[in-house]
Amino acid sequence: MFYNWLYPFHAEYSFLNVFRYLSFRIIYAAVTAFLIAFVLAPWVIRKLQEIKLGQRIRDDGPKSHLAKSGTPTMGGVLIIFAVLLSTLLWADISRAYVWLVLAATVGFGAIGFVDDYLKFVKAQSTGLTAGQKFTAQIVLATAIAVALYFLPGYTTKLSIPFFKNFVPDLGWGYIVFAVLVIVGSSNAVNLTDGLDGLVIGPVMIAALAYTIVAYITGHRVMSDYLLIPHIEGAGELAVFTASIFGASLGFLWFNAYPATVFMGDVGSLPLGAALGTVAVISKHELLLLMVGGVFVIEAVSVIFQVASFKSRGKRIFLMAPIHHHFEMKGWEEPKIVARLWIIAILLALLSLSTLKLR
Repeated sequence: MFYNWLYPFHAEYSFLNVFRYLSFRIIYAAVTAFLIAFVLAPWVIRKLQEIKLGQRIRDDGPKSHLAKSGTPTMGGVLIIFAVLLSTLLWADISRAYVWLVLAATVGFGAIGFVDDYLKFVKAQSTGLTAGQKFTAQIVLATAIAVALYFLPGYTTKLSIPFFKNFVPDLGWGYIVFAVLVIVGSSNAVNLTDGLDGLVIGPVMIAALAYTIVAYITGHRVMSDYLLIPHIEGAGELAVFTASIFGASLGFLWFNAYPATVFMGDVGSLPLGAALGTVAVISKHELLLLMVGGVFVIEAVSVIFQVASFKSRGKRIFLMAPIHHHFEMKGWEEPKIVARLWIIAILLALLSLSTLKLR
């Protein structure tokens, strides 16, 4: 809104010309989101404690987790609020792409909120059923994909990392593909949320990586130089991802081990969907497999565990997702988190290198 409201007056007030620069707005979107999350977090945590929204710990999990019982959860509402407000303040809100990523964030946040509400307020142990949750996610992701498909100038061609000339056109199939990316990303991030500070770190790293991707994709000269698809207006997504980075950084202050608040599904589901939607709009969908490699590893470990148990009656891991496997083997929680963060950083760096290696 600052851009839309203040920049038109730059001819009369030259200092307002600064809002023209995307790099300026990206930086201050991150700072604004951080301050919102950091300042409001103590109040939010107190309110969550007052209404007794405490985490319930599984009896069959690592015994070290029992001490976390009662820790306030649903702190993800703070992240979502900070991201939405910061994006609205600093992005060019005349861009349709901005509203699509905000819709994905709010929509998946609503699904997570209902799930958490049923679990922690209504004391329904499972919350939404798997069928209800997936149906709602697919419907919302389909609406976003269809909206993208019919946006003027948007292409259904698929960008393949490392290949500059191989760009298959998926046509109507792109809608199905986009839905898989968004829903898959949302649930993969959700599965990763199991240790103090574990999921928020890779989310920050992925958001920072896609800030760079979105900026380059929306920049005509840079995208042409790197031979990647140019998406007019996609640069504004960098303001959104920078807001995710800043809000996550503020939340991490309170979510670091030992955590004083958990994000819950109301945080993990929309953050994953947001990253997936940005990946789709920026035409770097497959890159998300590498940028969010930690999320992929966590999700695959669950898939393999379930498939093995149902087909052979045997487990591959001591417990899934895989971070719990390492806990059961005796690794300390901070060590697991730090090592997965290291992997996330390395994968993000490798993924960014593909922008040039093609």
